[in-house]
Amino acid sequence: MEKSRMTLPTGPDTLCFDKDEFTKEDFDVDHFVSDCRKRVQLEELRDDLEVYYKLLKTAMVELINKDYADFVNLSTNLVGMDKALNQLSVPLGQLREEVLSLRSSVSEGIRAVDERMSKQEDIRKKKMCVLRLIQVIRSVEKIEKILNSQSSKETHALEVRSPLLTGQILERIATEFNQLQFHAVQSKGLPLLDKVRPRIAGITAMLQRSLEGLLLEGLQTSDVDIIRHCLRTYATIDKTRDAEALVGQVLVKPYMDQVIVEQIVESRPDGLQTMYKKLLEFVPHHCRLLREVTGGAISSEKGNTVPGYDFLVNSVWPEIVRGLEENLPSLYNPGDPDAFHKKYTISMNFLRTFERQCGSQASVKRLRAHPAYHSFNNKWNLPVYFQIRFREIVVSLEAALTALLEDAPAGSSFCLLASHRTWSSLQRCWSDAMFLPSLAHRLWRLTLQILARYSVFVNELLLRPISNESAKDTKNPVLTSSKDPSVTQGNSEDQGGGPSESKPAASISSTQLVYVVADLDRLQEQLPELLETIKPKLEMIGFKNFSSVSAALADSQLSLSACVPPLSSRIVQDLSESCFSYLKSALEVPRLYRRTNKEVPTTASSYVDSALKPFYQLQSGHKDKLKQALIQQWLEDALSESTQKYCETVSDILHSVRKMEESLKRLKQARKTTSPNPGGPGGGMSDDDKIRLQLALDVEYLGEQIQKLGLQSKDIKSFPTLTALVAAAKDQATAEQP
Repeated sequence: MEKSRMTLPTGPDTLCFDKDEFTKEDFDVDHFVSDCRKRVQLEELRDDLEVYYKLLKTAMVELINKDYADFVNLSTNLVGMDKALNQLSVPLGQLREEVLSLRSSVSEGIRAVDERMSKQEDIRKKKMCVLRLIQVIRSVEKIEKILNSQSSKETHALEVRSPLLTGQILERIATEFNQLQFHAVQSKGLPLLDKVRPRIAGITAMLQRSLEGLLLEGLQTSDVDIIRHCLRTYATIDKTRDAEALVGQVLVKPYMDQVIVEQIVESRPDGLQTMYKKLLEFVPHHCRLLREVTGGAISSEKGNTVPGYDFLVNSVWPEIVRGLEENLPSLYNPGDPDAFHKKYTISMNFLRTFERQCGSQASVKRLRAHPAYHSFNNKWNLPVYFQIRFREIVVSLEAALTALLEDAPAGSSFCLLASHRTWSSLQRCWSDAMFLPSLAHRLWRLTLQILARYSVFVNELLLRPISNESAKDTKNPVLTSSKDPSVTQGNSEDQGGGPSESKPAASISSTQLVYVVADLDRLQEQLPELLETIKPKLEMIGFKNFSSVSAALADSQLSLSACVPPLSSRIVQDLSESCFSYLKSALEVPRLYRRTNKEVPTTASSYVDSALKPFYQLQSGHKDKLKQALIQQWLEDALSESTQKYCETVSDILHSVRKMEESLKRLKQARKTTSPNPGGPGGGMSDDDKIRLQLALDVEYLGEQIQKLGLQSKDIKSFPTLTALVAAAKDQATAEQP
């Protein structure tokens, strides 16, 4: 409150801070300085603080001067205060002694009351123990009296086997026995209870034997009333699990041992399905009465049911699992993956059918939480099965990726075996013959690994040099050396036993590069089809986040598409080099016409057709494998590169011709003689003009062939320059003619 009423003097308006900041309860120096630094420099902040400090000092002096009289009289007003305080000390001391005396009296009274209450509590507890012991004795005597009234023997007949008691008597005994058990537990540790315990044990054994015998009699005679009385008695004495265990041992176990026989199952192709069918028939044929009594059947009347039992979960299912583990151990063997897949699929179908027999969702939940249920599922060694399948797929895939670049089998939509094997591996992961719902996450990871491995394989192909083999030889497999980066460790081990002499570096043909691009395009087109195959499989396990699956496949597709540009560059480079290897034959044109007296050229040279032959082969041979737009782009890029080099070559030739022509003219002028016409005695076209004309014809023919390829010559880089160059040369050649 004092802080809220405190007023500070007002400073100049030029201050960089607000004076009210100093009176806030949460004022912090560091925060104040950092906040001011955002507006001014530290030097200016320091100057403002010094100005305000002087202002505060002046205000404080004025305040002291204003109340100076009060400050001076402060000590005068305190005179006589010590005497007044001494006068108050005596009565305060007397009051303190009286309070202490009263506190001591009250404490003694409280202790006395606590002691009496503690004694009364002990008496009450002892009284309750005596009453419980009396109740135990009464219950024992009452049960023994009931048993004696039902037996023709003497009292000591409790120690020997007695006849079966009726259901009504057992219910009376069970009710009394339940009270006996309750009071006995409450009286645990008392000496008298230890003396009565043998009698209680005899009653328990007698009741247990009678209940077991009566339940078996009811099951054998199909007497619903006996079964109901028996189960109600078991529930009364809290022994429902004993009843379920008895049914499992006496009723279920013999049937399971009779049906689950390994020799019978393995002797027939459908032996496992037949066995499971018989196991499912056990519930409606042998557990009908138990389910009606306990409310597990649809036809059960709620008023006459005995709750608290679940014989399918606690009696039937544990015995089924035990019988399978003991009598059919080969069921869980993953050594043969095909047989394992078949057995697992059939067994899971059986399990789902058994769950439908449970009759309620609560019963299904109890079944799935039962230890025998987990034991049955854990017996299936799914990781080993996956490892076997993984090895099968990987070995087959690596053999295609690292050994030979072979053609795909007939009828395949792919060109290379590696691509065909990659797609078949992806399909196999999600085929009905291999897929298991519990392995969906592993198979999805394997799918992405296969796509990533194929992407790495394509990138490794880019490291191989391009072979010079002809188009018809490209179908022959190209051997892969042990130094090839795409060879895995497994293949290196297989090759370790071979000779140590070095092999030639693995190469790849231009045709195979085209096949790789075609397969990449085809594989990307089929990935949506793979996604449609995967979705139903994932829905089986309750997976709904398909956006993440689509995104992962999109990433893999992006990785595959990223391989196309470098492959295209290699193909374009190879086409360009192949084309220019013929176009550079233009260098031979001067040799053909200089001092040979050849006729004036009228047709293009043959090297132009040879240079364009690879382009026609690409366009006609792969039009059914590649998109036409991609082929045209390759042709345009390759022609642009080769034409640029060709333009430089033609320019060099024409420059050389011009220099030669000028040299001859200077030589003639030096000798001042008239030399014969270089074109021949007939005075026709000169050799240099023939060279110019031949080059012009070659370039014109090249432009015509480019048009036939479906391209526009104006789109070919450097071709307009080349055309202008030879056109000028042609004009020069024709202009010199008479």
